[in-house]
Amino acid sequence: MSLPAGIDPSVPPSGTGCLDCDAAGGWWFHLRRCAQCGHVGCCDDSPAKHATAHAQESGHPFIRSYEPGESWFWNFETSELYESGPELAPPLSHPADQPVPGPAGRVPANWAERLR
Repeated sequence: MSLPAGIDPSVPPSGTGCLDCDAAGGWWFHLRRCAQCGHVGCCDDSPAKHATAHAQESGHPFIRSYEPGESWFWNFETSELYESGPELAPPLSHPADQPVPGPAGRVPANWAERLR
């Protein structure tokens, strides 16, 4: 079986948190991983929506959940959800002990009111 264009299973994730939020001192709700280059970005429920921004800027079509226990993929080009897909390079999620939302120390007390 050949992999769809836009998925490279050999590329590891860029880190344990949203690369762009970390650079800006921000926070996130859930994390997503680019299936092509490994960029870890925050989900669309997060204030900055960095995973979608990365897909739009890079043209990389697929993300995979970067949450423990989740293995779904999303195709931005077709707006399709896939319950599973090819195994990507580890780690497959952020550390299980990493808080959600995160990271610890940067999440505002009123975080739930600030989503979306």
